[in-house]
Amino acid sequence: MRITTQQFTGRHMAAVMIGFFAVVVGVNIHMARLASGTFGGTVVENSYVASQKYNGWLAAARAADRLGWATPVALDAGRHVVVGVPGAGFAISGSAHHPLGRAADVSLAFRADGQGRLVATTPLPAGRWQVRLTIRRGTDVKRLAEDLA
Repeated sequence: MRITTQQFTGRHMAAVMIGFFAVVVGVNIHMARLASGTFGGTVVENSYVASQKYNGWLAAARAADRLGWATPVALDAGRHVVVGVPGAGFAISGSAHHPLGRAADVSLAFRADGQGRLVATTPLPAGRWQVRLTIRRGTDVKRLAEDLA
């Protein structure tokens, strides 16, 4: 049995380097396309201004929590958003947003169902949705953000 060996030449090294960088560049391009294809847009227009308002937002959230309103949010069998409210006199407005921006936003209007719940008049399309609601009774306000699927 005879064993033969080949020399490692400059051409071999060039092939190894080109292959390595081709893989790195290919993975980077693939990851950049995934990232830009799934970005839903800006969260805030101006992060500095948002940071200045942050403590006010926290105070408003604490005030809403002190109201003691238990407001569970769910989907019924017909994919209508259902909000349980603790009593009468509540008004709700809101919208549903697709988390990746692949579907148009859905404005939500609600009606009372006679069982202490408010039900959206428009059903949500299939999929996962981020629902943002503003619940008011008099001058009291509570804001909710829920993920529903």
